[in-house]
Amino acid sequence: MSTPPPTSVPSTPPPTAWPAPPDPPELPEGVVPTSGRPSWAPVSAVLVILAGLGGAIGASLVIGIIGIIAGANLSDPPPSIAISSTVVQDLCFIGAVVIFASRHGRVGPWQLGLRGTRVWPAVGWMVLAFLALVIFSYAWGALLGINDNEKLPKELGVDRSHVALAFSAVLVTVFAPIAEELMFRAYIFPALRNWKGTWPAVVITGLLFGGLHVLSAPAYAIAPLALFGGLLCLLYLRTKSIYPCIALHSINNAIAFGGAPEVGWSWQIPLLAAGALTTITLVALAVRRRFGAPPAGLSPV
Repeated sequence: MSTPPPTSVPSTPPPTAWPAPPDPPELPEGVVPTSGRPSWAPVSAVLVILAGLGGAIGASLVIGIIGIIAGANLSDPPPSIAISSTVVQDLCFIGAVVIFASRHGRVGPWQLGLRGTRVWPAVGWMVLAFLALVIFSYAWGALLGINDNEKLPKELGVDRSHVALAFSAVLVTVFAPIAEELMFRAYIFPALRNWKGTWPAVVITGLLFGGLHVLSAPAYAIAPLALFGGLLCLLYLRTKSIYPCIALHSINNAIAFGGAPEVGWSWQIPLLAAGALTTITLVALAVRRRFGAPPAGLSPV
């Protein structure tokens, strides 16, 4: 004799409480976070500048000593020393950013703003930012009764060598925009946002950006440069990519470099800007090819 199968299966009563997951969820060591902007400490915004400048000063001293041994006169150094020191400075800036960002684990390029964006909206925001800079610069110059006179090309020795002119053009329009945007917009600005929010971070980052140029630009140019630094932060916020900031920085530097008295370019300036933007685009494509697309829907700012 058999009994009929039960119509229902007895179930085990659930536990009174399941363990709550960690908040935020813990990730395996070495895994890149995939949500939210980077949680870099605000104090690291200052430390990354000090580290970058400290490395640059130390390396420049080494380059100067090598120059003296080679017979160079450091009271009137050859272009090679000035250009080499500036290249090393840019590399130290990038190195400092990578070191400090990596303290929180492996960093994806998207967290430093190295990600694509919609082209035409980005171009529109770039035009607005540049117009604001031009209007302020002209008003500031008229108020002070000063005509702008860029002195950086002369410091790099472009008035003495065509080779120095070519190297300086690449340095000013490609190397410097990439290094400075990675330091100020990609690292310092997000770090400061974690302290007091967006607008204080925009102002402080702009002031730090202007202050960095106190030795390479006339004193009256610090205010327009500080404004430019703040505008680039806003551009980063609107596009969520560092590439438009690098591009606008490069265009501005091309105009300033080509228009300097030691250079005196006119029709060559658009060619310089186009060549610099092409090089920057190739760098962006190389980054994309090496690291792939960023996680979908995530923003570095």
